[in-house]
Amino acid sequence: MKYSSVVAVAIVALALSACERPAAVIAVPGPAGATGATGAQGSTGDTGNTGNTGNTGYTGATGATGSTGDTGATGDRGKTGNTVIVVPSKQ
Repeated sequence: MKYSSVVAVAIVALALSACERPAAVIAVPGPAGATGATGAQGSTGDTGNTGNTGNTGYTGATGATGSTGDTGATGDRGKTGNTVIVVPSKQ
């Protein structure tokens, strides 16, 4: 009696495993549906960061030397007979 239930379970397991199993059911998709409506337009993205400052430009070339100025007019000849007083300037 001790082994009879074990043997009975083993026989039932073998009998059930020998049964034919049903074939797997494979779902076949139908035709595609209509295209959905276009979604709403998205919001504008954030403004980008300011770019880096550009490099300093090159220093310009030195200008040409100016022309020599005209010679001044000749002064009048000095007069004789008058006394000249020289007054020193304040410093």
